[in-house]
Amino acid sequence: MPIPVNFSTPARVSAKNRAYTQILEWIIDGTLQPQEKLNDADFAHALGVSRTPIREALQLLNVQGFVEMFPGVGTQVTPVNKEDILKILPPLAALQALATEIAAEVINQNTIRTLRMINNQFAEAVNNHNFHLALKLDEQFHQIIIETTDNPYILNTVSTLQSHVRRLYFHKSIILRNESINEHEAILQAFDDKNKELAANIARENWLYPMITTD
Repeated sequence: MPIPVNFSTPARVSAKNRAYTQILEWIIDGTLQPQEKLNDADFAHALGVSRTPIREALQLLNVQGFVEMFPGVGTQVTPVNKEDILKILPPLAALQALATEIAAEVINQNTIRTLRMINNQFAEAVNNHNFHLALKLDEQFHQIIIETTDNPYILNTVSTLQSHVRRLYFHKSIILRNESINEHEAILQAFDDKNKELAANIARENWLYPMITTD
């Protein structure tokens, strides 16, 4: 199980959270390949922590569907199934629509200006075919909307589903498209108009579109 040596880790977080965040990132971007066997001792050495937080992190990743744990046998990364997008996107789209509807009632102009700036950067990244940057900006755009709801239950659930979507993107099961630029702007216009129903509908369609690409 090869582990990169030139990675950075965030400061001031627990050993468990640091291990969880780093291992999840490696699973998402393909550093740890689907069905690759995992060794907690190797992770502990690489991350400079004991094996206990590694095991705790792997247990959480198991619950979230990123690894499979076989008692007495070992732990491995879950396979990537392109068709899973048909299961992930409907609940994610519903939660994103709900968050957008809630946010429309409380969002302020400063936040809308920030979102418009991010969407402009997203458009530039897409037009320049810098899709990794575009993915980060797209997530940042929707993350700000989620955070505006001040609802940790929506935030936590979306975060897990979003991680699965990001993994499918890195395994080329999802594509980014130019239409998202205009859909983001339409959401912002609905925010300006205080039209929460329209904002929610656009957000839902924005998230459901990748299902079409799997047909």
